[in-house]
Amino acid sequence: MKIILTGCAGFIGFHLAKKLLREKTNIVIGIDNIDNYYDIKIKKDRLKQLRKFKNFYFYKINICKKNQVEKIFSKFRNIKLVVNLAAQAGVRYSLINPDKYIDVNINGFFNMIDLSKKFNVNLFLFASSSSVYGNNKSKKLKENDNTIKPISLYGATKLSNEIIAYTYSKLFKLNSVGLRFFTVYGPWGRPDMSLNQFVKNIISNKKISLFNRGDHIRDFTYIDDIIDGINKIINKKIKLKKQKIPFQILNISSSKPIKLRYYLNIIENKLKKKSITKLLPLQKGDIRKTHGDTSKIKKIGYRPKTKIEDGISNFIDWYKSYYK
Repeated sequence: MKIILTGCAGFIGFHLAKKLLREKTNIVIGIDNIDNYYDIKIKKDRLKQLRKFKNFYFYKINICKKNQVEKIFSKFRNIKLVVNLAAQAGVRYSLINPDKYIDVNINGFFNMIDLSKKFNVNLFLFASSSSVYGNNKSKKLKENDNTIKPISLYGATKLSNEIIAYTYSKLFKLNSVGLRFFTVYGPWGRPDMSLNQFVKNIISNKKISLFNRGDHIRDFTYIDDIIDGINKIINKKIKLKKQKIPFQILNISSSKPIKLRYYLNIIENKLKKKSITKLLPLQKGDIRKTHGDTSKIKKIGYRPKTKIEDGISNFIDWYKSYYK
């Protein structure tokens, strides 16, 4: 199967690419612009791992450049699957660089879904986010909960992706699935993510800023469980053709939320070292609590297996090896 995967040098994209490439009948065409939102060294190192596969092709392209992306669709022809993971990530960064979120997360997304329609792709799979829920008061966040009030521009752009995809599915019968990821963590994670920052600062005896005094509640989900969920969707275990509108939104989470302070305690225990913390108020755009209901995705066999303690331990082992 020929697959276009955008954001292949990113955290989730890299892990998904590896999973897909191990199936030798797959041809993965990776697209990434290798931007400098965070240190590009880790992106290049991820790519180095992917280039070991003979069935991997890489193109350094910005998805905002539609004519360049279209050339890739034309060159490979008969693309069966498009997985759009390319996005400008980060809630706090969106407060100071809003233009980038509109460019990549909306204009770039539109280019990918429009080309998927033009080239008759079988399935358009895209990354959404738990950020679309805003500060929804539901005990467990369900896919049909109210999402009209995101509290960050990042969340708003992800919600717009869902609306555009729904419209394309309705108008053009494009099979599309949006994945609401909940706080993904694990080896090869972004350097700006909390786990990476906490481990780095504890090891180097630097202060950790705990916003909302560490009372955030997050549904941390290990990367291997995320990839397992995506893979189940790709393997045609989700029924879209029987639907009048071939569109679905799915939560992917551990559904076992914990407080950020407890998360930090686990890291301290694994490192056998206490952190130096600075307690700060809630930041603009930060959601107080996430807890994903996974009833829908469980119908196709999704079962997150990784305990938070094991996931953090795996990350720390990788961190010490990578940053030695």
